[in-house]
Amino acid sequence: MVCYFGSWAVYRQGLGKFDVEDIDPKICTHIIFGFAGLAHDSSIRVLDPWNELCDNYGKCAYDRFTALKQQNANLKAILAVGGWNEGSPKYSKMAADPVLRERFITSSIELLKKHGFDGLDMDWEYPTQRGGVPEDYDNFVILMAELNQALHAEGMLLTAAVSAGKATIDPAYNVPELSKSLDLINVMTYDLHGAWDDYTNHQSGLYAHPLDEGDNTFLNVDFAISYWIEKGARPGQIALGIPLYGRCWTLASQQETGYYAPAHQPGAAGDWTKSPGMLGYNEICYMQTTQDWTVVDDPAMNEPYAYYFPMNNIWCSYDHAASVVTKAEYAKSKGLAGTMVWSVETDDFRGLCHDRKYHLIKTMVEVFGGGSITEPPPLPTTTRDPNEPTTTTRAPPPPGVHCSQPGLNPDPLDCKHYYLCSLNTSGGYNEKEEVCPEGTLYNPQSYYCDWASSVCHLGEDVCPNDC
Repeated sequence: MVCYFGSWAVYRQGLGKFDVEDIDPKICTHIIFGFAGLAHDSSIRVLDPWNELCDNYGKCAYDRFTALKQQNANLKAILAVGGWNEGSPKYSKMAADPVLRERFITSSIELLKKHGFDGLDMDWEYPTQRGGVPEDYDNFVILMAELNQALHAEGMLLTAAVSAGKATIDPAYNVPELSKSLDLINVMTYDLHGAWDDYTNHQSGLYAHPLDEGDNTFLNVDFAISYWIEKGARPGQIALGIPLYGRCWTLASQQETGYYAPAHQPGAAGDWTKSPGMLGYNEICYMQTTQDWTVVDDPAMNEPYAYYFPMNNIWCSYDHAASVVTKAEYAKSKGLAGTMVWSVETDDFRGLCHDRKYHLIKTMVEVFGGGSITEPPPLPTTTRDPNEPTTTTRAPPPPGVHCSQPGLNPDPLDCKHYYLCSLNTSGGYNEKEEVCPEGTLYNPQSYYCDWASSVCHLGEDVCPNDC
């Protein structure tokens, strides 16, 4: 059970706020911290130093993350590098140059060892795509082979998150050669449909819908997994990706509510994830406990969709307990390594909708023979030892030019940019300007670069100069 963690969830509000200690280390075999990035000199880069490091009164998230292994001796803690926001060009540049590859590999191992990680997850999205070059196809193989040799020499793992789309797999991945280097291949069998389509469909259907035609017949879990195996990956190294969130649209009409219903706008943002076009499973199930959503289990599909007219005609495709059971059983029948989830912080991690926390992940674990997982008894109430040292809270530093708090901060005049802010020794802020990939804008409510159309959907006042 591979569990990704989107570290920016620490900036969410209310019941959606999620930090390292909210991870249950006993339900995953591998936990993957997303994300580190690539510096301009091709060394690995800590993307949010205030959250991830201990320096300058930072929050030490890396060390707290790997410390979860103390609660499960078999747990592997892995650091992911890349992700959608990182884009592709600088990875192309690094992979093409043996000197830069060595710099990346050496700096990565130093960072992994310093913080107690057990391996590296390569999440280059994607070789040859999004500004990449055709040579990435071969250079990615070389990079993975060199990483494999260096990491395995340290007793560490090498994994990768890879596309599930045929249109990306064919130009991007030399599957037989890559499979020689990777301990796990995490196939991202989700985001197969979304608000970038002008019609509804399931973002992670196990099989094609009867109405699917043309290239849409490739956009399903079964095709993607079968295609990776057909291309040369070993079933036993593949983890099948399952989303713990939904992709959502705004229906154009209340008279058309099924598959392929016209929908030209992303669905309304949730209170916790703050991202138009998606809702966490925790948001979906929680809203369904208090609102009269229509939930449909289409007999032609294994996964549900749901809609709710009072929320601006929102329509969401997602996974629930029954559908993750079906997918986990499918993974077992194919002889796969297991399942992977993106991501732990949007499961029902508080147990708001079910009689236990992490209902979807625990349901999958039970399919793989983990037995029935029950909630542990509450910890006993403790009183503070009067001899225990006390801690003091530092007064917040004065704001900088763009920094109002440590971590990620928006540029109110230019949503193509944002700032990484960390405390300095003089009591102020160090700020570093970052640029979102082309076609995206910084979402100041969800704290990451999102599709420009989704950010603008939040309202004209959010990015007045970019929407």
